Amino acid sequence: MAQRPSVKGVVDVVALIDGLGKITGRAQVIWFLVFGGLFLDAYSNTALSAGLGPMTSQMELTSTQVSILTATAPAMAIIFNPIGGWLATRIGRVPPLLIAKVFAIAGALLAAFAGDFTVVWLGRVLVGVAYGIDFAVAMALLAEYTPAKLGGRLNLWQAVWYVATTSNLALALLFFNLDVGADIWRWSVGSAAVVAASLLLSQWLMLRESPTWLAGKGRLDEAVANLDRIYRIKADAGTPDEATRAATEAPAIGFRQAGVLFKGDYLPRTLLSSVISLGQSMQYFAVGWYLPLISLTIFGQSFEKATVGSMVFNAFGIAGGLLSAYFGRRLGLRLSSAAGFAGVFVALLALGLTFEKVPTAVAFLLPVLFILCHSAGPGANGKSIAALSYSSDVRALGTGVTGMIGSFGSVAGLYVFPQIKESLGLADTFLVLSVIPLIGLITCLAIKWDPTKAASPDKTAGQDRAAVGARAGSTESAESVTAR
Repeated sequence: MAQRPSVKGVVDVVALIDGLGKITGRAQVIWFLVFGGLFLDAYSNTALSAGLGPMTSQMELTSTQVSILTATAPAMAIIFNPIGGWLATRIGRVPPLLIAKVFAIAGALLAAFAGDFTVVWLGRVLVGVAYGIDFAVAMALLAEYTPAKLGGRLNLWQAVWYVATTSNLALALLFFNLDVGADIWRWSVGSAAVVAASLLLSQWLMLRESPTWLAGKGRLDEAVANLDRIYRIKADAGTPDEATRAATEAPAIGFRQAGVLFKGDYLPRTLLSSVISLGQSMQYFAVGWYLPLISLTIFGQSFEKATVGSMVFNAFGIAGGLLSAYFGRRLGLRLSSAAGFAGVFVALLALGLTFEKVPTAVAFLLPVLFILCHSAGPGANGKSIAALSYSSDVRALGTGVTGMIGSFGSVAGLYVFPQIKESLGLADTFLVLSVIPLIGLITCLAIKWDPTKAASPDKTAGQDRAAVGARAGSTESAESVTAR
């Protein structure tokens, strides 16, 4: 019988997972269950927008109140992205994901049964807490679950996002045809609680803690047990290696250590992932704000036609999200982001120069070009590149900080740019927005880091820790000889 491999630390766990040719069986179910949280995040956000018109009329909301409601969830994510990363670093990857679902259920139910603006807003606060925690942790866990050669699969989260938004829009149409009247928004928002409850139960039953995180904490017995449970990889826990001992003896990574993300090799990685995340969220949420207006212009003024129009635009987002995994694998995350930013720049420039001056077909194709280039490039890569750029001890913190920066872009897109539109008009606003993808393009060309083209950060970090530990051991030996 072949001898089982010995697991002495994070590097061994990563090597065993990377040695897999594909993800099958229980591992695949677990993988998609983590993606389910990202589906919920998108679904919860769309649940509000799909019924925003009827809600505004029923509650007689002002434009300021509408802006506050739409910006609340990403604003809360600014705070809870890094908190989610901190929790995942301290207590593991799975517990924060389950906590996020509890917040999502509470937020959806609170908003669905709300009687006034304040209660709806409190519900959106809880949804934002769930969104912030879940997104930061889910991407880190997916990166640790996935073999290196399949790292491009992380980009599928973008397709999942658009599938979720399309699903909620379709459900809104169903509720509309059931003649629920002005309460359609309550059904739409409340359905998110059903999705969250289903995910909470499924994840609680099926998810297993990341073997990589366990090994980083020196819990090798649990790490090999979960390798078996998730992947059917049979291994034995060995004596912790130098890197593992150094990692377990070091202070726990927390907010005080976040500065490590902006030092040494991590600095360009953090800058690149942050610019991509910030740029993609600003351009999407700013232009996404106007897509319903474009949809109304093209498909008609009725609720049904406008909703179907939005679904058509989202269909191209699904296509781009699926293509992002292919482009990420062939070009790398950096160059596919650069290409996507270039396409978005051209689309926004053309929208600004031709708005209300071209035939309807062209007016339709330009937003399609925007969505395709966005979702196939930086839209997907903004999250994936951060999850793949850091070693496991700081990965969740890195995805949390990057997510926080991206959430600033979401808030700016949802709240600030409508103000620009009021003062400049829609055409000039598109021209102003074109600066964002241009900056993203320049950054992607200037910083050469690409995790799909480099050695595993865990392997590199392990070698560094081993070297430090070896030097420390040599120093101690020299000191003992001197003492004798």
